[in-house]
Amino acid sequence: MLKFTPLVLIALIATFCSRDKGLLTSGVHPDYKKYCASCHGQQAESFIQRTWKHGNSRLDIIRAIKEGYAAEGMPGFKASLKEAQILGIADYIVQTMEQQKDKKIITETLQSANFRSAGMNLRLDTVATGLESPWGMTFLPTGELVFTEKAGTLWKLDTRGKKTEIKGVPKVSSEGQGGLLDVKLHPRFIENKLIYLSYSKPKTENGKEVVTTAVFRAKLVKDELVDGADIFVAEPFIDTKYHFGSRMEFSRDGYLFVTVGERGKQDLFPQALDAAPGKIHRIKDDGSIPSNNPLVDQSGALPSIWSYGHRNPQGLAFQPGTNLLWEHEHGPRGGDELNLIQPGKNYGWPITSYGTHYDGRSFTDKTTQEGIEEPITYWVPSIAPCGMTFVTGDRYPGWKDNLMIGSLRFKYMNRCSLQDNKVVEQEQLLENIGRMRCLTMSPDGYLYLSVEEPGYIFRIVPQ
Repeated sequence: MLKFTPLVLIALIATFCSRDKGLLTSGVHPDYKKYCASCHGQQAESFIQRTWKHGNSRLDIIRAIKEGYAAEGMPGFKASLKEAQILGIADYIVQTMEQQKDKKIITETLQSANFRSAGMNLRLDTVATGLESPWGMTFLPTGELVFTEKAGTLWKLDTRGKKTEIKGVPKVSSEGQGGLLDVKLHPRFIENKLIYLSYSKPKTENGKEVVTTAVFRAKLVKDELVDGADIFVAEPFIDTKYHFGSRMEFSRDGYLFVTVGERGKQDLFPQALDAAPGKIHRIKDDGSIPSNNPLVDQSGALPSIWSYGHRNPQGLAFQPGTNLLWEHEHGPRGGDELNLIQPGKNYGWPITSYGTHYDGRSFTDKTTQEGIEEPITYWVPSIAPCGMTFVTGDRYPGWKDNLMIGSLRFKYMNRCSLQDNKVVEQEQLLENIGRMRCLTMSPDGYLYLSVEEPGYIFRIVPQ
């Protein structure tokens, strides 16, 4: 006769009870929803059609939940979850993978969907398919779309849909959240042909790969980058493979702003003015430091710092017609923020936050504190914001000057209407489109957006 320890019996009973309640066959497992959905999707979407680095058997998944992979941003839950909870989550993931192994995240219907917003009839137009995690996008003056793929490839897409690889990109570390990330043109690109790439830069120290966020500048000559060099490297290099930040924006006066995540070292970097992670930096177009940066004369502070106390800023945009710089960043479990960035200011991480640790434990009891800037708005639960742009031009009169933000977690586009630097209305659009990574306006006034795994680029067309 088989014998079971009390702990195993509890786990088996919990698993069978979960099945009896339909938690594994219909709906979302409550522990998965509570502890896992903010990173892996509401219905475990990130486990569908993915490459598994550490194995996808039930035992592999149990091990990952218990121990985590700290360098890649996956926390371990063995101290905060009971054995039965861990087994229940693992069973839910395994069964979800089996049930949805042939499922496509974006349906054929959604690729050509019609929808309505702010008094406008709109259509979703598919521009490109079959991509590998498109991360950043920009447009050449000719109307051609240039976009990055996280694995390390830079592409040019012409107006007929022909895709051409641009050679000469730097070597990237594409593990975890790293890779070839944002792309921007110099404001005078027509004259100088300069293009900028942000990426996770690797090097070897003591036989181990360490990485950081870097900005690479080169000239685009036909379909090749030439005379390329790094103009910004966010010291120090460390071994974690997540929270790179990496969004870039040029101001009207030609300065380049770069976001750098805190690399998962919340107690080490974001409040330390002698380290680059957890900051927004301002540099000249050649990487040199503007003499009027806010901390340039402060002893011990990096002169490139524009603001600090950030977690993982993956959205950055200047409001049209102004010098106002808007940023959004990932909170932990809840507490994603939309901020209006001011020079030299502290945005609080991890002293203040509206979020908690991924396992539910609190790391601060403060949401505000004197000397720390409060967010314009925040999201609980986390929407995992990534990419944003202001709507310009006259093609979308109902959206004019609205701020569009992508959601990785809930797979929609979040429309924010602003008034007097406050969010007065929000609308969720294109629900279930996929993990939205980037949004940008084309020179001819269309709104483009990209989603990952599987990778698509869409254009929104007014009817």
